[in-house]
Amino acid sequence: MSTVTLAEAKAHLSHLLDQVEAGEEMVITRRGQPVARISPVEKPKHAIKSLVEFRSRMPRWRKSSAELLREMRDEGL
Repeated sequence: MSTVTLAEAKAHLSHLLDQVEAGEEMVITRRGQPVARISPVEKPKHAIKSLVEFRSRMPRWRKSSAELLREMRDEGL
């Protein structure tokens, strides 16, 4: 984990983001005190393919969602 001052972060933000994107974490300090940590965003663990498979297994409704909502509203649910 690297530490950079606020002034360095402002001057080299694009470069810092390249490093973070490569997996490195950064701590930004102001007057010697840590104030922020920048870390890479975790990518989704499941591929889109698995989402397509999940949707294909879901039952098909014979009614539209609007009709189902109206029925639920009318039944007091």
